[in-house]
Amino acid sequence: MISLAIAGAVSFVVSILATPVLIKWLRKRNIGQHIREEGPQAHQVKSGTPNLGGIVIIVASVSGFVVSHLIIRGIRTRAAPLVLLVMIGAGIVGFLDDWIKIKKKHNQGLNKRTKFLLQFGSALIFVLLAEYWARVGLNLTFTRWNFPGIYLGYLGFGIFAILVIVGSSNAVNLTDGLDGLAAGSSAFAFLCIAVLAYWEFRHPGIYRVVPALDLSVVSLSIASACAGFLWWNAAPAKIIMGDTGALALGAGLAVLCLELNFALLLPIIGGLFVVETLSVVIQVGSFRLFKKRVFKMAPIHHHFELINWPESTVIVRFWIVSAIFTSIAVGIFYADFIALHNVGH
Repeated sequence: MISLAIAGAVSFVVSILATPVLIKWLRKRNIGQHIREEGPQAHQVKSGTPNLGGIVIIVASVSGFVVSHLIIRGIRTRAAPLVLLVMIGAGIVGFLDDWIKIKKKHNQGLNKRTKFLLQFGSALIFVLLAEYWARVGLNLTFTRWNFPGIYLGYLGFGIFAILVIVGSSNAVNLTDGLDGLAAGSSAFAFLCIAVLAYWEFRHPGIYRVVPALDLSVVSLSIASACAGFLWWNAAPAKIIMGDTGALALGAGLAVLCLELNFALLLPIIGGLFVVETLSVVIQVGSFRLFKKRVFKMAPIHHHFELINWPESTVIVRFWIVSAIFTSIAVGIFYADFIALHNVGH
């Protein structure tokens, strides 16, 4: 518990103190966000808002984890640093995308093919390290290692993990369209994972995840980094996380769920991100097939803006939806534990 407290506190403090320093540095160099013209017109006032805030989220997350381990010399694992490594890799892809937008003074960064290939490469590195270095389990999992417990093998797990990581990264990125929406929703998701990971640590006989405590520490570090960043990112945002932060957070969510043996629970933990992604799929599919739009604009948070919900209302209500999804995930996880406990007795 002490390691969790230290990690969370350090990560939050670093995030909340480092963010204004980055804001000042970016403003001096006129580095800001370029708003796409086809987006809601109300967003044009955000043009020039400092970008690249995801750098702070990543640095704060790493700081919390490292300081916690320096003070509390507990068990060192390979799985937890791997989460941060994948986040850094995804963050670099996002940074390249953001930097191109900044240099071109346009909202078009990496082309889709290049961006996907870089994301694929980052996910592939995780797969190789997870299978041959961190020795992550290769089963298809929902709430524990043996449920449903289908053995995927090295190739099957690799394909599945890449799809989950790339999909999760892009889902969080799609959600990052309103001030504080992605940061707040991510904080809920990572806090949920931290709780579930700690529960797995307390019940090793059931869950068999040796690095569970370490993964709880890293998850809480990321949640706290998001909370500290949200102090400055809340509407009206003084800084935007950009693809640097969104891709890193999405990758971190996916890797944690894969390593903690509840990969199939991720769509519920990150339910809001799934809804945002589905809204884009439905919109694009409907327009291509029937030449009709289901929503006024996708992702769906823009639809609610265009039916005259104030931005702050959309954000808070979507946070509530995110909290409901994470609560459902915790409920499902705990219900499975109770069922197992009753069978055992």
